[in-house]
Amino acid sequence: MSDMNPPVQLPLGISLREEARFENFILGENGLLCQSLKASAQGDGDQVVYLWGSEGCGRSHLLQAMCHEADDAQRQTLYLPMAELIDFDPSIFDGLEQMDLVCIDDLNYIAGKRPWEEALFHLFNRLRASDVNLVLAASERPSYMNFTLADLTSRLQWGLVFQVQPIQENEKIETLKARAKSRGFELSDEVLRYIMHHGKRDLTDLLKVLDQLDHASLSAHRRITVPFVKQVMGW
Repeated sequence: MSDMNPPVQLPLGISLREEARFENFILGENGLLCQSLKASAQGDGDQVVYLWGSEGCGRSHLLQAMCHEADDAQRQTLYLPMAELIDFDPSIFDGLEQMDLVCIDDLNYIAGKRPWEEALFHLFNRLRASDVNLVLAASERPSYMNFTLADLTSRLQWGLVFQVQPIQENEKIETLKARAKSRGFELSDEVLRYIMHHGKRDLTDLLKVLDQLDHASLSAHRRITVPFVKQVMGW
């Protein structure tokens, strides 16, 4: 894309999570998916990719990882989580054809909202004509999204459609162990079992628990034990 265009201005500052990168994503059965997303982030893959999967499967992580990858390749990119932007005007889609990569997350938030659907339909056409990579993520495949605009459903099936396979329990545990080790501490099997039993089971929430425990442990100068987890998390 030309660097002569002014930067896109959004009504809300959206930042990427620094740790949301491909090297921090547990592949599981998503190896081919990640290869395709890396290629698209670098401008070499399919122009349109649609991801779907259950809550906590890693959709948002992958979209943000694409933005980091594209940024490292000196490409202009934008991440739009509709869960945070749905209360704004659909005009936030205006001018995005100046980007190199546009990632739209939480697409299910606009299903059934005609102004948003029409804005996305027109954005899709503009990005396709401008050869901009577009990656979208939602909880369901396009045909199950209950869009009121049939042409939008059709458009969203033009590119690659991937289901993000959920991460297995043992992979979540290994991820927590590895993340803790990278921060300079260890989690005992007893603590891990307690966290897995009492916390939410998706990896995003588990990692948030780990962050909270890490900060609390550093502040209190205490090891992370089951009683400490109970105290910090209120379980």
